[in-house]
Amino acid sequence: MTRIREYRAKLDLTQEELARQVGVRRETIVHLEGGRYNPSLKLAMDIARVLGAPVEELFSFEEE
Repeated sequence: MTRIREYRAKLDLTQEELARQVGVRRETIVHLEGGRYNPSLKLAMDIARVLGAPVEELFSFEEE
């Protein structure tokens, strides 16, 4: 589960704008927000930096 959408909305950022700022395609953000993709540590850190939130607040790990 991620809280990317929630934090992105607080900053009034579109998926496209966030994707551009972290160097990925918009589809990657779509998959991250939908919980269908686990980001690399670098991408998670980049997203956290842009959104101004700790990685631990944006992403939660659940064992399957």
